[in-house]
Amino acid sequence: MRPDTPAENVDHTAEAARLERTAGLYPEDAEALLLQAAAHLELSGDRPAASTLYDRLLSSAGALESPYLVRALKAANLWEYGHEAEARAIIDGVRAAAPRDPAPWVIVAEALESHDELQAAQETFTEGVRLLLTDVQEPPYPTHPLLYGRHRVRRMQGAAHDDWDTLADTLHLAQSSPTSGVSLDELHDPKRIWSLGSDNPAELQAEISRLRAELGAYREALSRPFPVAVLHWPATELAELLEAYPPLAEEYPSHDSHLATIEASLRELAGSGTPNLGIVTGTVPSYEAFAASEGTSPSDSSLLPQYATTLAARGRATEWPPQRGTTCWCGSGRAYGECHGAE
Repeated sequence: MRPDTPAENVDHTAEAARLERTAGLYPEDAEALLLQAAAHLELSGDRPAASTLYDRLLSSAGALESPYLVRALKAANLWEYGHEAEARAIIDGVRAAAPRDPAPWVIVAEALESHDELQAAQETFTEGVRLLLTDVQEPPYPTHPLLYGRHRVRRMQGAAHDDWDTLADTLHLAQSSPTSGVSLDELHDPKRIWSLGSDNPAELQAEISRLRAELGAYREALSRPFPVAVLHWPATELAELLEAYPPLAEEYPSHDSHLATIEASLRELAGSGTPNLGIVTGTVPSYEAFAASEGTSPSDSSLLPQYATTLAARGRATEWPPQRGTTCWCGSGRAYGECHGAE
């Protein structure tokens, strides 16, 4: 599916089948690909088939990268087609496990919210926020939906602002599109929902204009093609690569120079106006398998950019530059601004 394909023109069943086939070809990416396939099945209305994919992942022999994310998605899906008791049990399990990944917290909290369990949703959002953001100087980008969701539910409950709500407002304003200018308080105002049932044309038109501005920002973010990606080799992988294929040493004189070249290349691309840049991380087994599929020797350096593009097309790219507060792409463990992002 092309990222700019309108949702109404997508054959979700066919897309899910294509992703399942791709997962068979690239088992190292099976988790991400099958999660995408399950999402398409949910959109097609075949929720039982989506649950089957979630069960397939949870019962797989290998360890999952995000087991609690899979459990959370399964719970949300089950609740939508009548399996409330099982969904609640899974949600309770996810909350008790206290995962360090914000995504499962957001999914189970939104599942509760969508079924009018506002107090439970607020408590779940708050648990996640306290676990992941207490004593954190600047919230990492993936945690922002936790703060926004908590703000939204508390606004619906009529709760007074606290420090977490103020932080959510600040983050939203810092990232809002200049053309939208809609504050988080206004966005989450319950009266906005009520105004959609108004008989006053002026109120309806104002609400439609706000919604169009918000939708435009979302479409701009979602309609971009996959990133122009630069290939990154961790130190151990690069050492293994060069030991197996010495001719590639011309491309990679040292690991430090490799990292410096990545950052310089991306900054040059950004300076020339190239949008949507990313980094893909290579592994020697994956690269060898790609070379075999292309009928080319892994020693051929012309294969490297093709490999990077293929990884990006399979959803393996991470955004560059990293969001504020996140660790550097190089794997040093330091914040990007203190590592390769430092001027």
